[in-house]
Amino acid sequence: MGVKKFKPTTPNLRFTVISDFKDITKKYPEKSLLEPLRKSGGRNSYGRITARGIGGGNKRMYRVIDFKRDRFDAPAKVLALEYDPNRSARIALIQYGDGQKSYILAPFDLKVGDEIISTRQSAEIQVGNCMPLRNIPLGIAIHNLEVKTNSNAQMVRGAGTSAQIMAKEGDFAQVQLPSGEIRLFHLDCRATIGQVGNIEHSSISLGKAGRSRWYGKRPLSRGLAMNPHDHPHGGGEGKSGQGNPHPVSPWGMPTKGYKTRKKTKYSDRFIVKRRR
Repeated sequence: MGVKKFKPTTPNLRFTVISDFKDITKKYPEKSLLEPLRKSGGRNSYGRITARGIGGGNKRMYRVIDFKRDRFDAPAKVLALEYDPNRSARIALIQYGDGQKSYILAPFDLKVGDEIISTRQSAEIQVGNCMPLRNIPLGIAIHNLEVKTNSNAQMVRGAGTSAQIMAKEGDFAQVQLPSGEIRLFHLDCRATIGQVGNIEHSSISLGKAGRSRWYGKRPLSRGLAMNPHDHPHGGGEGKSGQGNPHPVSPWGMPTKGYKTRKKTKYSDRFIVKRRR
């Protein structure tokens, strides 16, 4: 697991930094765990573009990831580490004793041949094991964190991320998330031990606009370069500034640091300390 740089034989290779994919052990995905993935082009059910800058890109199949880990007390063996085009993290193919296979997010330091387990009780503090927060010691790196008990893991799933249990009090644990926010989670919420793998993902530089197009991202014009009819920052003679002391979106909503979180959101009562 590392990154690959190139000699600057072309202008784009001068800045290109990509993964070396040495951690991948299986070339093709498990067919039984694939589902078709249709592209929307940023359009809603009426065919109108509601998300700009989306379109094109390589075809993908969706890998069905087991975020629930609800096969309790059944040991599983890691068969392979694979690439997933739909997320920044790597995925691990695991097989249970009865032959059933599934995908999970691959934590850092998980290796082919390792045996992992998911439980509602206590288990060994080993990378890849899944258990409730009440049975995980303070200070241990965790990921794949449930927000509600017996639901899918929704938090701390990006490459290289991890959370940490800071304290336990009553029925709740104080967990520090990757953003720096400290939030309350019920002790029966489950999490997986370890840090999400592919930790060099933040070092990757695409190097050229064409690579962004492969990911399905289209170019966006600056508001400053548009006409006044198209954007509040548009218009003016020559290279003029945006003119607006409060930067806004094309629809007039303040941007560049403007807080859009609701003032009375239901989850506010679970936040002990705001993110940085």
